[in-house]
Amino acid sequence: MENYQLDNTDLAILNILMQDARKPYTEVAEEVFVSPGTVHVRMRKMEKLGLIKNSQLQVDLSKLGLDVTAFLGVYLQKSSLYDDVVAALKEIPEIVDCHYTTGAYSMFVKIVCRDTNHLKNILHDSIQPISGIERTETFISLEESIKRQVQLNKS
Repeated sequence: MENYQLDNTDLAILNILMQDARKPYTEVAEEVFVSPGTVHVRMRKMEKLGLIKNSQLQVDLSKLGLDVTAFLGVYLQKSSLYDDVVAALKEIPEIVDCHYTTGAYSMFVKIVCRDTNHLKNILHDSIQPISGIERTETFISLEESIKRQVQLNKS
């Protein structure tokens, strides 16, 4: 990051805005005991350095009829097929996360869909036919018990 060292003020600003990205800089400034201008300048600096990628809204997906979250352990035929498989998975809008992993699976994928029938169709029609996937194991989430941002602390 171009020799820029985050200080406690930067970390405090990030912690607050990671919890609510829409919080006005004036309120952030009050909580951190700095001016709104300081918050603005530091945020711009962190954006330019690439530390801050974007801001996102958290949406209650169940209110949109997306009631099933599943995780998919993916076994690849060969690890060299990873990039091709990821490219194919990116074309499936119900896939919201994909990780290259160690352990039993080559990849771990998060899928959000309407119901179990929708999930079955995604698995059967979209994922299983992808060249390079040997097999998959599906885990349906019963409840998301913890969802949070990491807390940043000065080391």
